[in-house]
Amino acid sequence: MSGGADTPLIDWLRLARTPGLGPVGIARLIAHYETPSAALEALPGRARRAGRSVPAIPAADRVLREIEASDRAGVRLICLSDPDYPPALAAIADAPPVIAVKGRIELLDKLACGMVGARNASAAGLRLARELAHGLGSADVCVVSGLARGIDGACHAGALETGTVAVLAGGLDHIYPPEHDRLHAAIAEQGALVSEMPLGHGPRARDFPRRNRLISGLARGVLVVEAALRSGSLITARLAAEQGREVMAIPGSPIDPRARGTNHLLREGAHLVESVEDILTILRDSPPLRPGVQDQATLSADWPEPDWLEEDDRPVPETGGEPDPAPPADPIEHLRSLLSPAPVSADELARQSGLPAGQVQAALMELEQAGHLSRLPGGLIQAR
Repeated sequence: MSGGADTPLIDWLRLARTPGLGPVGIARLIAHYETPSAALEALPGRARRAGRSVPAIPAADRVLREIEASDRAGVRLICLSDPDYPPALAAIADAPPVIAVKGRIELLDKLACGMVGARNASAAGLRLARELAHGLGSADVCVVSGLARGIDGACHAGALETGTVAVLAGGLDHIYPPEHDRLHAAIAEQGALVSEMPLGHGPRARDFPRRNRLISGLARGVLVVEAALRSGSLITARLAAEQGREVMAIPGSPIDPRARGTNHLLREGAHLVESVEDILTILRDSPPLRPGVQDQATLSADWPEPDWLEEDDRPVPETGGEPDPAPPADPIEHLRSLLSPAPVSADELARQSGLPAGQVQAALMELEQAGHLSRLPGGLIQAR
């Protein structure tokens, strides 16, 4: 249950749902006024003195309806002052004032690794992501990702039996992409779904980069498996570095566009990762998390008078805010998109594509005749 008429949650939620107030602005308000109720009381007067319009603070009965709807959906709302708020997430400067969680809340306290990558991933990348996620889960590390097509979905599937956390750009009742409906339901049952958006909120382009900061914020480090140079995965890696988290990447062939982003991260100083053991060593040797605005402000008696209006709709990066592209409808093009310089078997291609084995073999023959693939000893196939 979300706490019913719990006053602190109501006040936090009223702040969180006030248009024009972003997480950093709310953190500064709390640092200055100490409690959400005091901040709410002061907001109208501060706006008038600043010559701004009074913010449209939602009434208590409105957020009570959101709390009740969340309760009915089996979703718990957790505010920053709640002992169950994830400590890693609370340490980032723009931690959401309230998060919605469905599933195993205890997973949010575990040592976690964010795993992200290309939506149009190769079959080899999907297999590696699934295997690494499974290995991390077996080592009692929680895998956090964004439930997107491609690498995200493979990571969640690999860590499903040990518990994985999916961070959504929209409300927890919006399944995106639609074909992940079963995975979404399985994570709600065996893992945890997390969002800062209310139920009923359909994801917009600007919500995806905002979601990425939560993926990195919940984790001690972020691993990028495959990524183009201009991609949301690199945004997540940049956010992880800004939050003081470890950034890891898997090297790839320089002739594969899906490896250019990871290779770029390695040139910029990311940890090179090849195995589960590499990841575990990096995570366990990482320094303690740096405190975010909330903790710094609480410790400072000289916290300045805040410019309380922090626009919630921050600029959206040129890339990384796009909805998931659908895989090619044509079976031949779909298989071609799964090929990379890394060799894979026809069975793996059939598994990743979801196509019947006979259809895969026929498509591979056409691709071979067109010069798009090479067959290697042992029945392996690679892009030419």
